[in-house]
Amino acid sequence: MPPLTRSVLYIPASKERALDKARGLPADAIIFDLEDAVAPDEKETARNTLRAALKQGGYGRRLRIVRVNGADSAWGADDLRALKEMSFDAVLLPKVETSAQVDAVVAVLPDTPVWAMIETPLGVLNAAEIAAHSAIEGFVMGTNDLAKELRCRFRADRLPLMGALQSTLLAARAHGVIAVDGVYNAFKDEEGLAAECAQGRDLGFDGKTLIHPAQLAIANDVFSPDEAAVDLARRQIDAYEAAEKDGQGVAVLDGKIVENLHVVTARQILAQAEAIAATAE
Repeated sequence: MPPLTRSVLYIPASKERALDKARGLPADAIIFDLEDAVAPDEKETARNTLRAALKQGGYGRRLRIVRVNGADSAWGADDLRALKEMSFDAVLLPKVETSAQVDAVVAVLPDTPVWAMIETPLGVLNAAEIAAHSAIEGFVMGTNDLAKELRCRFRADRLPLMGALQSTLLAARAHGVIAVDGVYNAFKDEEGLAAECAQGRDLGFDGKTLIHPAQLAIANDVFSPDEAAVDLARRQIDAYEAAEKDGQGVAVLDGKIVENLHVVTARQILAQAEAIAATAE
């Protein structure tokens, strides 16, 4: 089972207080941001601050992802070199459009999983090629930049972005890559966040990137299987296994057919529920 990524929180790598607070937040993953959240004159300081925080540790089971500056920037190469001295779980590369960009990261950090920001039209069009790269572990939708590049208008239903969201998700699923939805900017709008999380969940995303700790509880709740889903999963497995013992290839539960494909999904739900329960221990 892939790591939990229901809630993936951006934290500025330059903010020592925020880095410390993150150790106690209920986030599944943290993106330590060296890119957009750090001013140009703070880039070197941010690397040093992040190095000290990661050395201190204390982030527990949380997935530690570091977003670097792009290779075409003045800071990207230095970011990658600095990461050689740090302990983390994955590097997040912004504005990925080709697998060659991933190759450039692997050349510096050969044993490090790479996550890719998909936030440009070319990135969406080449998502399958990028997902097929052996170093790629996850996709993060950069919906703000993508909307800017597409020149589309904001709509609560995100209809103008739907083609890009689904195309990227298809590529991720085709190659076994984690896919995390983009941010919701109005961090005080709990109803809007819950609705967009539910949409992302229903599309098939594994979780939501977040810009504020206040968004964590909603994302964790929406992307977690509820009691009814867990109960149904157990009963589907039991019904199918009982049917197998009787020499049947399908079972009937609550008036609906249960096949092997339903059992696969049911086992995934139970595995996720167990992983979530473990985070509370």
